[in-house]
Amino acid sequence: MSIVELDGPPELGPLYRRAAIRALPRIGLVPGSDRRPPIEVLPDVELVLRGVAVDRGRLAEYDRVCGFRLTDRLPVTFPHVLATPLAMRLMTSPEFPYPVVGLVHVANRITVIRPLDAGDRFDLSVRAVDLRPHERGRQFDVVAVATVDGVEVWRDVSTYLRRGRTAGSAGAAGSAGSAGGAGGAGSAGAAGAAGAAGAAGAAGSAGSAGGAGAAGSAPRDVPPPASATWKVPARVGVEYARVSGDRNPIHTSRLGARLFGFPRPIAHGMWSKARCLAALDGRLPDAYTVEVAFKRPILLPGTVAFAATPGETFALHDPKTGAPHLTGTIS
Repeated sequence: MSIVELDGPPELGPLYRRAAIRALPRIGLVPGSDRRPPIEVLPDVELVLRGVAVDRGRLAEYDRVCGFRLTDRLPVTFPHVLATPLAMRLMTSPEFPYPVVGLVHVANRITVIRPLDAGDRFDLSVRAVDLRPHERGRQFDVVAVATVDGVEVWRDVSTYLRRGRTAGSAGAAGSAGSAGGAGGAGSAGAAGAAGAAGAAGAAGSAGSAGGAGAAGSAPRDVPPPASATWKVPARVGVEYARVSGDRNPIHTSRLGARLFGFPRPIAHGMWSKARCLAALDGRLPDAYTVEVAFKRPILLPGTVAFAATPGETFALHDPKTGAPHLTGTIS
């Protein structure tokens, strides 16, 4: 694996433009299509950014938007937004086999080994691993790791689905970069997560989609009893985009959402995860793993029901229909 050290965090604007240009044939805005079979090998590269410092103003705004208490301790989801530019740089590179637009962020798992503080300086690394067949196409993980003085303190694995013909044995082929260990299959994890997408298969933004449409027609479980009902205002899309840097139009623009099959903007999946963890603030240990599966999008504005079993599981669902938006476990 080659290691590429970056001088600073990549600028997201040019990366989004690159993703959009690659997506134009797919959404029919220019002639042509996404018909060329990709070379289905993940790039065998790790991007590294050293000496990452936390902007306390940005941290405070993130806490406000996601519902956390204002402290110097970083929410477990906050390093994810710092890793997002690295993930976008990786996933918009010419060597990456799939366009970012059209990837579905189906799951995320974060392990915090010890809490990070706003005064910490840490190194971030991002890589893509474990390309594997899935009944609806291909899956892979984007893994982000934070280290302090060479010691791992935080790991984030985001699992993405590339929809397409069922691969069978052919697709298992080679993920150079299929890096053992990092982020077990199908589960989740976190990574600077680019991509996202939605039922319409489009969302190209880092960390984005909130699993829109990932649930398909799977049978619904009976939702757990709700412990709270939250009204999610339309401004959540714009506010989270501002603080996270992920300005995917499916979260911020009615027109942008409609282009990708949504009647109105949807909440970012990682906002949903963060909001759930904020509701559990003060009840979690210093070291733990939190894993979520993104189910159906939260249309903005909207109302969701939150349910939690302390120390074990949590969920968001539609309070009227019981349809799940997100399910999570803590261990």
